[in-house]
Amino acid sequence: MFPFEVWLAYTAACVLLIVSPGPDNLLAIGRGLSQGWRAALVSSTASGAGILFHVLLATCGLTLLMKTSMLVFWIVKGLGAGYLLWLGIKALRTRSLISFEPAARQPMRAIFLSGLLSAVLNPKPGLFVLAFIPQFVSPTRGDASVQMLIYGAWFALLTTVVFALMGAFASRLAGLLQARPRVVAGLNIGAGSAFVAAGLSVATLSNK
Repeated sequence: MFPFEVWLAYTAACVLLIVSPGPDNLLAIGRGLSQGWRAALVSSTASGAGILFHVLLATCGLTLLMKTSMLVFWIVKGLGAGYLLWLGIKALRTRSLISFEPAARQPMRAIFLSGLLSAVLNPKPGLFVLAFIPQFVSPTRGDASVQMLIYGAWFALLTTVVFALMGAFASRLAGLLQARPRVVAGLNIGAGSAFVAAGLSVATLSNK
């Protein structure tokens, strides 16, 4: 069903897309810096679950509905843009996304929920999954829905692993950053600005 060369090309494309800067890997890196590799793993797992959510929607045709229905698209876009803007403004105001203060540590459940909502409420991954994964699906290799699910599950797993590695590597830098509060403040400003930019990007996203 999955020729090796096709699977290899798909995997390479996925990894390149995953390592591209975005709100979800910034969350994983921020959690890794603040609370270590376990928090980064939880955030990364949430991002992978969010990707899988979009894959399931695309497979069921709901993402296609979002692409063709202006009302559905605007609702999802509004929720996604609002949530990303809220994350960005919160990071800019509190400077708490990357923090080494014990009081600022968050429970793993909250970290997972934050990562999940960031991925689920952003319509970009859904439209991307709808446009990207079908390029590797072929009717001659079996049921298209099964191929979509398998490709999507692999994409979600790669997202989890790569984000977790990025977050774990960032956690190794925590010791150096603790003695440099200005650098930490700059990282929070940069992360917050990135979330705001992502929110504005989603707000101007077209479904065409």
